[in-house]
Amino acid sequence: MQKETIGLQSQDDLLIGLSKAICYSGFRSGQHPDRGNGAVNPSYEEVLEDLTILSKDSMFQLIRVYDSGVNSQMVLKVIKENNINIKVMLGIWLDAELSAHETCEWLTEPIPRETLDANKEKNLKEIAKGIELANQYTETVVAVNVGNEALVDWNDHKVSTDTIISYVKHVKSKIKQPVTVADNYKWWADHGKELASVVDFVSIHVYPVWEGKDLEDGISFTVENVKEVQNALPESKIVITEAGWATVASEFGDRASEEKQLQYYNWIMEWSKENNITTFFFEAFDEDWKGNPDNPMGAEKHWGIFTVDRKPKLVMKEFYPNL
Repeated sequence: MQKETIGLQSQDDLLIGLSKAICYSGFRSGQHPDRGNGAVNPSYEEVLEDLTILSKDSMFQLIRVYDSGVNSQMVLKVIKENNINIKVMLGIWLDAELSAHETCEWLTEPIPRETLDANKEKNLKEIAKGIELANQYTETVVAVNVGNEALVDWNDHKVSTDTIISYVKHVKSKIKQPVTVADNYKWWADHGKELASVVDFVSIHVYPVWEGKDLEDGISFTVENVKEVQNALPESKIVITEAGWATVASEFGDRASEEKQLQYYNWIMEWSKENNITTFFFEAFDEDWKGNPDNPMGAEKHWGIFTVDRKPKLVMKEFYPNL
């Protein structure tokens, strides 16, 4: 497979000196975040099992969680109480403060103003909780991410750039860890200059398979994505906070497979190490609560390097032969 390179970042640009990291959400079958009727969260024992798997033989020493809610609080508690060798990029989840019904294909009508106002209040509480957790778990939380894909037009939880800049400045004033915002690489390349000047590093998502690419083209396309951001924001340190390859997907056909996930994972981890770019692979475990409940083959459910039952897929089988 042809090796691609870009201008190297320095080792100082790595997050805590690591290039290899993983996105983690511990929801198992029958569990889910709050979708209006309350969340069903993993137990202490289930989170401990997950983190024991991920930290085995120092496989992953850095994980990303997406919010500062009950489940993320449990992750931090389990790490501390069991002295697990894992550091955390903590998330602060932002709900919609703008209605993107004209650009998000699954928003069929405007989000009511009262909902947007309530989301604003919820977001401020989430920010306060994220600050509290970052200060409580200073040995574990190594960075804080404010908002996940809240800037792109195609998502349903849009927040204005100016608002996110104000949130980032507030969080930075209250904690010692570096602060970032995670979003699609294209948004950063096209619109990210002002925000890039405020964050401590730029966090990008790259998904060639979502953009119609198969494996060979997907590898070169990933490099092009990173180069595009690097060219647009030459002063910024770049971290890839999501990159992955689905193993099953009705949307992708035979472009999704465990074999292709294995090849993409091995390539991007080697490439990230060579280029001093911290890369969070998406994701640790399949999440069957995601996507259309009537489509068990939907891509959203099948990004894990382990199944929802905690069995290793091809990419991890040699490292976890007894699971």
